Amino acid sequence: MDTTLMLMARYEGRPILPVEVICKDFFPHLTREKFLRKVADGAIKLPLVQIEGSQKSAKGVDLRDLAAYYDERREAARKEFHQLHG
Repeated sequence: MDTTLMLMARYEGRPILPVEVICKDFFPHLTREKFLRKVADGAIKLPLVQIEGSQKSAKGVDLRDLAAYYDERREAARKEFHQLHG
């Protein structure tokens, strides 16, 4: 099954997931501030969507970008596994 479709089912078709949801479900080891810092620094390669131009506006991640990020991380893990275990 396609990752995007699985995430759409999980999040009831919401196109943009708030940063708080992303942190809670995928980065529970990071606070919201640390997550945003890592995204800004490029350590986490996820584009953030700001609903308005204001710095205080809500921030989120497009579900399709999250699916692509997840798939990239999964493929890197599979590659590492095969290198270690043949």
